[in-house]
Amino acid sequence: MSDAHNTHDHDGPHEGPIKTPKQLILAVLFAFVVPIVVIVLLTIYVGSNQRPAAGSGALTPEGISERIAPVGRVEVKDASDLSTLKSGEQVFAAQCTTCHTAGLVGAPKFGDVEAWGPRIKQGYDTLLHSALAGKGNMGPQGGGDFTDFEIARAVVYMANKGGAKFDEPKPPAAGASAAATTAEAAPATPATPAPMVAAATPAAPAPAPAAAPAETQAKADAVPALYTQVCQVCHAAGLAGAPTVGDKAAWAPRLGQGIDGLTASAIKGKNAMPPRGGATAASDADIKAVVTYMVNSVK
Repeated sequence: MSDAHNTHDHDGPHEGPIKTPKQLILAVLFAFVVPIVVIVLLTIYVGSNQRPAAGSGALTPEGISERIAPVGRVEVKDASDLSTLKSGEQVFAAQCTTCHTAGLVGAPKFGDVEAWGPRIKQGYDTLLHSALAGKGNMGPQGGGDFTDFEIARAVVYMANKGGAKFDEPKPPAAGASAAATTAEAAPATPATPAPMVAAATPAAPAPAPAAAPAETQAKADAVPALYTQVCQVCHAAGLAGAPTVGDKAAWAPRLGQGIDGLTASAIKGKNAMPPRGGATAASDADIKAVVTYMVNSVK
């Protein structure tokens, strides 16, 4: 009896969870719809992480222009067009702030009336001459590359913030510039032609001499303009803890960072050195060129 009963149980029909056509339709829908919904939600989640944050300005015209801006530019200044010349505040931000904001290497701090007092008593002409020719640890023009008129504006800007009441310098006379331009453009008086003589057989032109190895190396080791304009203020004399050019002992613990690591530190600023050494308009390529030059000086 028991064997017959067991055989009957095993051989009988088996019932699944789906018993009606409605249940079958729902099962098929869930089998397709649920994975699709999951995939869509994952796509939205991943896309939202890569999308610029709201309010970041990355998709604004200004943000797009900043990302596609060229790494370098050529700036042509017309002395007769005042709109192309920097203001005193702009020259200070681009060049003078490196030392005058923190009072490095004896430079009077910006806005420090007590420090500027004795200097202001010397007069505007003396201050301008010192700025143009250099004085103490400050190189000519503070190491910058500006016109004399722009430097004069910066001198007045800093001195007046330190308690002076100097008048804004007058722009250079346009007539003087025009006269100089005319003199340069005037052709030279032709010399009296010499009497004609029988022409000798022309010799074959000598081949151009090949560049000497020393000359090629000198070009490779050329001093970057940014170093002369900004960086040498501290790195030439080792001021404010800056390693001097050619000092192997000072550079030894830094060389392990590599060119890229040292460049990143220079861009961000470190210790007494402000970001980009204070040259806010310098590009990353300019900074890397200076770092490479200084590293090569100790190899």
